[in-house]
Amino acid sequence: MSASEALDKAFARNLDLVKIAPQAVPPVCKIIDYGKYRFEQAKREKEARKNQRVVDIKEIRLSLNIDTHDFETKAGHATRFLKGGDKVKVSIRFRGREMGHPEQGYEIMKRFAEALSDIANVEKPAKLEGRNMLMFLASKPAK
Repeated sequence: MSASEALDKAFARNLDLVKIAPQAVPPVCKIIDYGKYRFEQAKREKEARKNQRVVDIKEIRLSLNIDTHDFETKAGHATRFLKGGDKVKVSIRFRGREMGHPEQGYEIMKRFAEALSDIANVEKPAKLEGRNMLMFLASKPAK
């Protein structure tokens, strides 16, 4: 039907004429209550936002001369973060003469990744950036 005819029908019912597919030939229109439509659309978007989960990045800082108990404690914290759905950034800061032994940092990072290998994947392997060595871990996908 013509646009003016459709507008008259919508006006007679006290509703709005809304273009659903304006790119179609001829354009597709619908007679609806636009205010109600917008309200329901906003409600759907709000519901979708409520179901989303924002993934945070939690940081665990290690040192070159970390002891076994401290290492296990840090691994436990990382496990808790990963089970909570967050990603973990593991960092080692090299101070002073420690810069001369980056291989020890790689060894600690490797040990940390192996300690969490049952629940985490290495997203970015250990890499030395200036005085910091960084590695990112993400939880394994649920099966």
